[in-house]
Parts: sequence; structure tokens; C-alpha cells
Amino acid sequence: MNYREALDFLLGTENFSTMLDRGIMECLLEELGNPQRGMKYVHIAGTNGKGSTSAFISSILRASGYKTGLYTSPYVQQFNERIQVDGVQIPDDELALITEEIAEASSRVEARGFRRPTIFELITALGFIYFKRQKCDIVVLEVGLGGRLDATNSIDESEVSVITNIGLDHTEILGDTLELIAYEKAGIIKPHGNVVLYSQSESVERVISSVCQERGAALRFADSSKAKVNSISLDGIDFSFGKYENLKTSLLGLYQVRNAVTAVVTAEALIEKGYNITEKSLRDGLYSAHWPGRLELLRREPAVIVDGAHNPQGASALVESLGLLFPGRKINFVVGVLADKDYESSIKIVMPVAKSFYAVSPPSYRALPSDRLASEIRKLGKVPAYSFADINTALQQAIEATPPDEAICVFGSLYQVGEVRSFFGRNTF
Repeated sequence: MNYREALDFLLGTENFSTMLDRGIMECLLEELGNPQRGMKYVHIAGTNGKGSTSAFISSILRASGYKTGLYTSPYVQQFNERIQVDGVQIPDDELALITEEIAEASSRVEARGFRRPTIFELITALGFIYFKRQKCDIVVLEVGLGGRLDATNSIDESEVSVITNIGLDHTEILGDTLELIAYEKAGIIKPHGNVVLYSQSESVERVISSVCQERGAALRFADSSKAKVNSISLDGIDFSFGKYENLKTSLLGLYQVRNAVTAVVTAEALIEKGYNITEKSLRDGLYSAHWPGRLELLRREPAVIVDGAHNPQGASALVESLGLLFPGRKINFVVGVLADKDYESSIKIVMPVAKSFYAVSPPSYRALPSDRLASEIRKLGKVPAYSFADINTALQQAIEATPPDEAICVFGSLYQVGEVRSFFGRNTF
């Protein structure tokens, strides 16, 4: 296989997202010699914030001198972003070579009478093999969907299991209450393991605490209410937490303080397990963490920010941060959504701070057509909404209509982040 053939194989596989069955993944890994074993992991689940938290933790570990694997999803611009070692994406030739092995193993799984592994199961196996061959000291492993039945949960144990903010998403698969979803996320908690929980609603905390008690796991709360934000600007955030004064992150968004606090508490759990993470490496790691598409500043005058907020929880966090960055100013929103998301609630949340909406269609078969989105927005309020055939035209029109001291924010789906970044010449992760 060459690189293109490998991608065609991986991405051409049907994704049975409603058929979560870890038994298939375990069968595939068995055929591959169980590459997931013999490695150390920080395993991260959650509805919002798990990508940024993964980036923070990975950056801290790298700054501490550990060879660190990072497995995330989805990708923003290039598939290889999903699998990285020390910030370097898996090379094309390695990806092709390993995918050929996985394709053969997948055929053997089917020959045993099982269904074909899903896209995510195949890619997760690819990550496990690559990290093993790279001899990573530790892997930061982000859950794809849920936790209990997720392909990443084929690992036997983790150094720390991290659960970030939990909200109502994928309810048709994970359940229609926060408690049911929390139970699915809690599936990554290992017997006698270490757990860090992003401080949140009492009902969610009760579920996670109960599972920890059942499994004899030690629970730590990452209570971001104890963090003090000293300053926030387009250059980043300065905050203090616990014994750490004036921690800095270049990632924008007040919600990044919550994710950074979760990373700090996770680092403290790792220190207790014997990891050599100094205060300097913790500070350096937080500041150098990079995570495209999460309140990312792409231009100044007018300011253009792109954010992957795609559900009501994300929209609320986005509005909170925009209010701090641009106090008292209305925002021009470029928005594209997937038809199967609760986009109506998200639009209602941003409506009070909106000057206008520029509706687009993200590059996905699940995208809501831009003309229909614009029509839906007009029904929800009196803010002008315009429809555009492509993202580039919408961005150009928004920039021309926005004074230098105002702002444009692109949000609604991670699928469009790559096109937006490319428009501004950001072609690398």
C-alpha cells in the first residue's frame, strides 16, 4: 500500500458508530499481537475539552523529557494529525506500512465470523502499533465516543484516567441524560486506578464517585473555581491555581483555564506515581501547548477567531470567552453546522452577542445546507443572516463588512476548521 491507498482503505470503511462492541477491537488487536499492552497511558474521556486537555498534558510530559505519544480525533487539516509522537505526526510511509498490516488482520477478523472493524477501531489499532514501535514512554490517549465500549478502552490499565466536562451529545448512542452519559464515560476508570475529574454538576460527580468507589480508584477533582484569572487578552491567559502563581497559556478562551487546571491536577497525580515533572516543565508545557481550532486567533484588525464549538455547551463557553476578549462589542459570526446536531440551541446562545450571521455548509455529508441554516437563524431572531456557497466567500465578505476594531468568529463544526485555517495561510497543525 502507498499512503493514498492506506487512507482509502481506512476512510472507505463503514463506520458502525451505533454498533459499539469492544469485542471486535479486542479480536483485531489479538490478530496484531496486542500492541496496546506494555505501554503507559493517560486516558481521557469527556464531551468538551478533552482535545485541549490532551494537548496540555502531552505538552507537559514532553517538556518533562518523556517521549510522548498523542492520539486524538478528529483531524483538522491532515489525517496524520491524529497520531503524533513528541509533536511530530506519523510519517506517510509508516502509516501506509502499518495500515497494510491492519488490513490483513481485519480480513482475518472477518474470517473468524466477526463484522469488519470500524474506521475508528482500525485507526486506534494503527496508533497503538506506531506508539509501540516508537517506544513511547507514555501515550496520551483520547477517547473517541463514550468510554466504556470505546476502542481505546482496550488498554488494560492507565496511569491516570481523566474525565473532562460532560454534556448532552451523541444521546442516541450514549443515553439521553447526563447521568447515563457520565456512566459511559466512567467506563475508562480502571480497578485501583487514578482518576481526575473536571469539576462539574453534582449529578455527574456522584456517578463518577460511585464508580470510583466500586473499583477502588482514587479520585481527584480538578476544581477550576479555585483558579484566579489574572489577565486575558488576544495574547493568552495568565492565571493562578493552588501553589502555582501566574501560570500562562497561549490558548485563548476562559474554558482553557478549566482544561489547564485539569492538566495540572493530572500532572500532580503523575508526580505522585514517580514521574519527574518539575514546576518549570509544568509551566513550560502549559505555555507551549498548541491546539488549532479552539478559539484560535487567525488575524487581527479585524480579529478573526475560529472555534470548534459544535454543541450548546461549547457555544456557551465560546460566548463567555468572546465577552471577555471583546467586551461590549457585537460579533460577526460565520457559522456552519451538521444537521444532526442541536444547532438551534447553539444559535440561540450566541444570538444576543451577534451582529450578523454568515451561513456556510461544512465539508461533510452531514452538513446542513447553508440556505436552510440562514433561514433557520432568521426564524430565531432579528439578527441578519446571509447564505454563502462556500466558506472562502463568506470569510471574504465578513472581513470586508467588519471594522478593524471589531471581530469575526467562525464556529459550529470542527469539519470546517481546516478550510478556515487554509484561507489564512495556516496549512500546518
